[in-house]
Amino acid sequence: MFSIHTIEVFIRNIDTLAKNYTVYAVDLLGFGASDKPEGFSYTMEEWAQLILDFLDEVIQKPTVLIGNSVGSLACVIAASESSHALVRGLVLLNCAGGMNNKEIVDDWRIKLFLPLLWLIDFLLKQRAIASLIFERVKERDTLRNILLSVYGNKESVDEDLVEIIRGPACDEGALDAFVSIVTGPPGPNPVTLMPGLSIPILVLWGDQDPFTPIDGPVGKYFSSLPSQLSNVSLCMLEGVGHCPHDDKPDLVHDSLLPWLASLAAS
Repeated sequence: MFSIHTIEVFIRNIDTLAKNYTVYAVDLLGFGASDKPEGFSYTMEEWAQLILDFLDEVIQKPTVLIGNSVGSLACVIAASESSHALVRGLVLLNCAGGMNNKEIVDDWRIKLFLPLLWLIDFLLKQRAIASLIFERVKERDTLRNILLSVYGNKESVDEDLVEIIRGPACDEGALDAFVSIVTGPPGPNPVTLMPGLSIPILVLWGDQDPFTPIDGPVGKYFSSLPSQLSNVSLCMLEGVGHCPHDDKPDLVHDSLLPWLASLAAS
């Protein structure tokens, strides 16, 4: 098992999964406790390659990849590029359509805000302005409000969660990572990659996700997959936001654990 995102928001999942499986949890470059190299250009392809390198050099056996948001997309790309059958299956939690949303132009919400996104890109490329914006973003009150909009279960948004998210934002290189991720290329589109995957895939989707809403183009695509691809299973999670694993972990486990057990038995 291999989970992708800031490790600390996966801790309840790790504890549950570790009862029956070997779990590897890492923060990808630029996230959590991992390095944030100055001037590094973050891309979906780089993250996918880091996953493949970890599988090849550390785990060295077929593995189920679990990711959330851009972590899910990185898993999809890694599985698409794996040539050694090291990816046994995928669990995608509210998969992103790209590293950022700039190219998802067939959603009226993105169309409406596209000029603003372009303006933000321009401003973030001015170092002084980027620093001011980032300082505001990582304020505790700002982070708390963002998390409250992202989580369906508001009780999950406590001071510990705010500090978990804020801590890495204070690391050296965090500003460069923020700017690169927001302004960089979206990367490969999951719509073009998913049909090429034949491994078992479990898609878990919080129906209250404001970032990749189920009625948006990415959500609609993933919700349609079980009728198109026999290797894909979908579970909608009621009252859950963009980060199901931390929002309502028990609800995630109710779908995840039986799926993993059936995979192990096959």
